[in-house]
Amino acid sequence: MELRNIAIIAHVDHGKTALVDQLLKQSGAFREGQPVVERALDSNDIERERGITILAKCTSVEWRGARLNIVDTPGHADFGGEVERILTMVDGVVLLVDAAEGPMPQTKFVTSKALALGLRPIVVLNKVDKPDAEPDRALNEVFDLFANLGASDAQLDFPHLYASGRAGWADPGLDGPRRDLSALFELILRHVPPPRQIARQDEPFSMLATTLSADPYLGRILTGRVESGRVRTGATLKALARTGERLEQFRVTRILAFRGLAQQPIDEAVAGDIVTLAGMSKATVADTLCAPEVETALPAQPIDPPTITVTFGINDSPLAGRDGTRVQSRVIRERLLREAESNVAIRVADTPGGEAFEVSGRGELQMGVLIENMRREGFELSISRPRVILREEGGERLEPIEEVIVDVDDEFTGVVIDRLTGERKGELVEMRPSGAGKTRIIAHVPSRGLIGYHGQFLTDTRGTGVLNRIFHGWAPWKGPIQGRRQGVLVSMENGVSVAYALWNLEERGRLFIGPQEQVYEGMIIGEHSRAGDLEVNPLRGKKLTNIRAAGKDEAVVLTPPVRMSLEEAIAYIEDDELVEVTPKAIRLRKRHLDPHERKRQARAG
Repeated sequence: MELRNIAIIAHVDHGKTALVDQLLKQSGAFREGQPVVERALDSNDIERERGITILAKCTSVEWRGARLNIVDTPGHADFGGEVERILTMVDGVVLLVDAAEGPMPQTKFVTSKALALGLRPIVVLNKVDKPDAEPDRALNEVFDLFANLGASDAQLDFPHLYASGRAGWADPGLDGPRRDLSALFELILRHVPPPRQIARQDEPFSMLATTLSADPYLGRILTGRVESGRVRTGATLKALARTGERLEQFRVTRILAFRGLAQQPIDEAVAGDIVTLAGMSKATVADTLCAPEVETALPAQPIDPPTITVTFGINDSPLAGRDGTRVQSRVIRERLLREAESNVAIRVADTPGGEAFEVSGRGELQMGVLIENMRREGFELSISRPRVILREEGGERLEPIEEVIVDVDDEFTGVVIDRLTGERKGELVEMRPSGAGKTRIIAHVPSRGLIGYHGQFLTDTRGTGVLNRIFHGWAPWKGPIQGRRQGVLVSMENGVSVAYALWNLEERGRLFIGPQEQVYEGMIIGEHSRAGDLEVNPLRGKKLTNIRAAGKDEAVVLTPPVRMSLEEAIAYIEDDELVEVTPKAIRLRKRHLDPHERKRQARAG
């Protein structure tokens, strides 16, 4: 049977998962009448809720006697560690581009990795049936993108199709029959070469592990492409680290291959196929699984270093332990180390006291997803403000710079440019009209200047702007950047908030809590309308007397409180503040200080 290994690349919300759904249906991967959920590859709850791909996943379809292994790559640069590993398993890529928006930052990130590996892309212009589609412009922008990324002549001579992933059709021309995806299947078979590893089936077995997961029955399992040889269930293999050090010898207890959305056990795996092996106890991502006679580890793709770090600590607030079941630092440490083992883009280090842990990663979204997963597992945590990781080269301090692409209504271009280039030390690279009364702004901005900016951006653009960002490179330190201008309202009492007290506090600023909520001393309950923190009492009720009032009492009508998402809360806090995360609540609080010291800081403003 012919074999092809391909990856699908797309920016967030460009229709990648919908296209894969149609590929599965039209290839016969589902039996007639089988119930199938929409966006079948988005198996993670958070992926379904947010509409993004976080974990790289494989599937397999058959088309006219050929097997196509399809890899779904994450669309966000924060999960780039997944991208860099997964692209080493494939021989071609399908680049899916929205015909209205054109190539976007996450498209650029993953495409640059694919081109660097020498993969020849197939371009699919998706959503060409939408009223605002401009497929010719999008195609020209894709060509310019490839040229700017240093694509070879062979990569620039790419084939393209016009498609609607949701409707399930792809054609070589805009005036095609629009019936099915057969043109895409046939183009993949023609354009993507079969795995070169097929010619090495008679050599000793070797496989580079690219993803790690766990099965309740099989234990640790590793997925990768077989580089050489063949292996049968029950065979004895060994694991080599990237340095060539021998880690363990183990017996293969199960070989799983992708068939549709499910994995099925098979007796033998051969060179070129993407399979999952079980039986090891120590081997992990980027290790080589090989026959006992093999002495050299396979080269592993280098991973881009992390750019931000966040401190994870135990929840030591007065409300600790009420919601979660996993609150000890030992349990938190074990969970973080387990995450770092399966996600090579994350690094974990102990702090000197041992009660907190420095977790480094690619961005705020990656950290937010990790924290969200942990709180759903029953953990309680305290999270610090993200800090960028700096470099020292040639005696000069360097900081990470991100490329920001903004699409806003023309009337908001002035305020956006002022925020990015003035307050946040960015450099304007390009500004051009993008049609329909909108302007596209491209700027290079320090990563630390973008922490907490997204909320302000939505306010400045009345919620109509779209902001995308991607790591660009390293540049000399840009100098101090002003943080949050407003102070916060800090509770000075422990107890349950009272509506009358909150009503009187509304003139002081925006509130983060409503009535009848548990508060404690040091908890942040709102944003001060001025600079400097203000200690307030959200428990103070109305003074009652036995004298009947001459007039009618005023009705207490509260403005709905501001409820921050996890990422918004992490980006909002300052260095002397923490986010308290439990399975049921997200609270902001000041770091624990002596009460007299806290009052002195509040007065100093």
